[in-house]
Amino acid sequence: MTSFENGGKVTARIVETLGRAIVAGEYADRPLPIEADISEQFKASRSVTREAVKMLTAKGLIASRPRLGTSVAPERDWNFLDPDVLRWLLSRGLSLDLLAEFTAFRCAIEPQAASLAIRRNDPAAIARIGKAAERMTTRGMSQEDALQADIDFHVAILLASGNRFMIQCRDLVETALRFSIRLTNRQKGVATADSDAHRVIANAIAAGDAERAVSASRDLLNEAAALIEQARRAG
Repeated sequence: MTSFENGGKVTARIVETLGRAIVAGEYADRPLPIEADISEQFKASRSVTREAVKMLTAKGLIASRPRLGTSVAPERDWNFLDPDVLRWLLSRGLSLDLLAEFTAFRCAIEPQAASLAIRRNDPAAIARIGKAAERMTTRGMSQEDALQADIDFHVAILLASGNRFMIQCRDLVETALRFSIRLTNRQKGVATADSDAHRVIANAIAAGDAERAVSASRDLLNEAAALIEQARRAG
């Protein structure tokens, strides 16, 4: 392993450890360690530590001000579109409010992505949507494999849209769906998602029926939103 590769792994470990701790509130009433202390804790060079601090700053978790040093940024300034930040937020305790907001975000983009996929009409991209939907019907799959097929389906629609902003959301969507799908399946009392509902969307996209694709996508997302709201009310 080269020193560059090793440095990259240490940087990632610092970011993961400190990022998770910040989001969990471990520095709510105490200061962040200074760079020298971080370097000592992780046996890292100062350059590696500085890179980790820059990455945490880019995620909106910490702020550095002249003569005031580095401190945890207010939660309102955190980058919720960063997959790591979202993962840490959901891992600190499943936030139904956050999942509800995420589902509302999906409602704003996924039906439109389905419509754009039809307009763009990329055969390979549309075929990937169909294959993901087909995989969801495979019998004997583990719950983890079924979950991945479900995630792949939704990501495939974003990719098929050809919209660069929507495509940039794929890691965010995949991260949150790992929590959201498990919750909604549990609320419905099923082990895996409704493959038929996903197949309706895939078939509509393949047939070029934008109205049907958008409507079916909205129906699926509205059901997810209702299940999350049900969980919120149950406490």
